[in-house]
Amino acid sequence: MAGPHMHSQIELNFVLEGEMTYWFDGRELTVDAGRLCLFWGMVPHQVISRADPTWFVCLYVPMSVFLGFGSLIRFRDAVFRGALIEAMHLTAWDRDIFLRWRDELLSGDAGLSEIVRNELTARVMRIERDGWRDLREAGSAIASPAPHGAERIEHVERMLRYVAEHAPGDVRAEAVAASSGLHPNYAMSLFKRSVGHSITQAITRHRLDTAQSLLISTDKSITEIVYESGFGSISRFYEAFSDRFGERPKKFRQRLRAKAVPSS
Repeated sequence: MAGPHMHSQIELNFVLEGEMTYWFDGRELTVDAGRLCLFWGMVPHQVISRADPTWFVCLYVPMSVFLGFGSLIRFRDAVFRGALIEAMHLTAWDRDIFLRWRDELLSGDAGLSEIVRNELTARVMRIERDGWRDLREAGSAIASPAPHGAERIEHVERMLRYVAEHAPGDVRAEAVAASSGLHPNYAMSLFKRSVGHSITQAITRHRLDTAQSLLISTDKSITEIVYESGFGSISRFYEAFSDRFGERPKKFRQRLRAKAVPSS
């Protein structure tokens, strides 16, 4: 992987052989054979090293599935907080199942893809039921969603996707709310209840994630990164970055690049 990246889905990685080391939002975490992990793709992540040979299956679950897990509050909280979740109980047939899911998704058969999505959702629910641990710091950042069905979940997912696509530009909370097709005031309220923070806070988080990725993977100046990630003020960027990551951007870049120097 060329550099840290982000996406809007929940990513599951099942390591079949070998081991790989993630750079995951400022931490280095190694996962070896026979372990299953999942995380939200909006957290900047990158595989920075792998043993030779390493073989793993990477699958994705739509974020809307997690918004619908109203009864799994602690698990859902941890995922949206940015946890790297490890399943504590695996079965003898997990390996074969993950390989089958991979092949069926690659087949291009829409009917099979829908079946795989449902089976993946059930597997995630079993992770919550059978036991899991957070390989990062645990925390609660997302509130219980509204008790009404999939339609409201789709509105929230649409707003989150709009944030991901437009945060580097001049986007306002009102535009995000309008993207849902709901009345702006109601959309903002629904977003806050479902995600646990405001649309404005979500925009700032995404901009910080983008800036963090650019700090690591490019040689752009910090000023360039400020504006490319969507911040209109250098002072506001420094304040927000330090509040979230506990250090200034220059120090963060130096520390991560020092770790990335290859050994001889």
